[in-house]
Amino acid sequence: MTKLRIAVIGCGSIAKHRHLVEHANNPNVDIVAVCDIVEERAQAAAEQYGAVAYTDYEELLATENIDAVSVCLPNYLHAPVSIAALNAGCHVLCEKPMATSREEADQMIEAAKKNGKKLMIAHNQRFVSSHQKAKELIENGDAGKIYSFRTTFGHGGPENWSADGANSWFFNKEQAFIGAMGDLGVHKADLIRYVLNDEFVEVAAFVETAAKENTDVDDQAVVILKSARGVIGTLTASWAFNAKEDNSTVIYGEKAILRLEDDPEYSLIVEYTNGEVVKYKLSGIQSNEEGGQTTTHVIDHFIDSILNDTEPLINGEEGKKSLEVILAALESAEKKSIVG
Repeated sequence: MTKLRIAVIGCGSIAKHRHLVEHANNPNVDIVAVCDIVEERAQAAAEQYGAVAYTDYEELLATENIDAVSVCLPNYLHAPVSIAALNAGCHVLCEKPMATSREEADQMIEAAKKNGKKLMIAHNQRFVSSHQKAKELIENGDAGKIYSFRTTFGHGGPENWSADGANSWFFNKEQAFIGAMGDLGVHKADLIRYVLNDEFVEVAAFVETAAKENTDVDDQAVVILKSARGVIGTLTASWAFNAKEDNSTVIYGEKAILRLEDDPEYSLIVEYTNGEVVKYKLSGIQSNEEGGQTTTHVIDHFIDSILNDTEPLINGEEGKKSLEVILAALESAEKKSIVG
């Protein structure tokens, strides 16, 4: 069968460590073009993957015959570049957060519908084995009624991960729009919505810049969430967990407590009220730390959705709902009030 012709727009760390690698590993993909405003970065990726290098995404879209695009750019470019690619007849996999506003998210969703193309947002936490297992247990009723949760995503900050280090766009509000909440918090908002199969109706948040200097984006946030079913819990996003990354979630139910990615050896531990403890050794969660690299399954799912003409698990509407949780948290912190 003919391989899908893929372009990766943005050749920074997320492209280098996730998108390019995983596209290359997919037998149904041919990476034909890459693009980055830093010419050396585009050239290096092009040489490694046998692609054509561009520094202008519009030129790439006009020149190459592309089936699908990975958008791996600073947050403020997610919407305009995704919309341009959709209008050029490409399916789009866009990094998170999908946009910087509800309006932009709506424009992306509309462009996908108008052009009959797939739009997927790269929320990889849904594909983690422990998260999928926890969702299954909750749906089966193993945990009983869910009362509460706490979910956390924190590490030492993007300077340890981004291609530009301390000079990264992550710290520039005009380009990033949002800090740790957009980098990490939106992942956990998406995860909790998915695992609980519930939507959040009230949001209260404290959002601060405390750990990083020379930046005006948030690096600490604690958010209190209330769902449509009355589940309340906390979401923490931080760029100040300097000693070790924390990517854990604990869900408190009527019949059990579920500990996800909270133990170094067991991906999921279920503590039942009858005293029984079940420990699951599952494939690990993706990590930016040394030795923590695993596949995200995002690219494979995206490619499968194109080949089989199925709706991606995290389509534009799903991406927007997770973005809205974060936007509500920002509004809450600004207004010092609960946002419903």
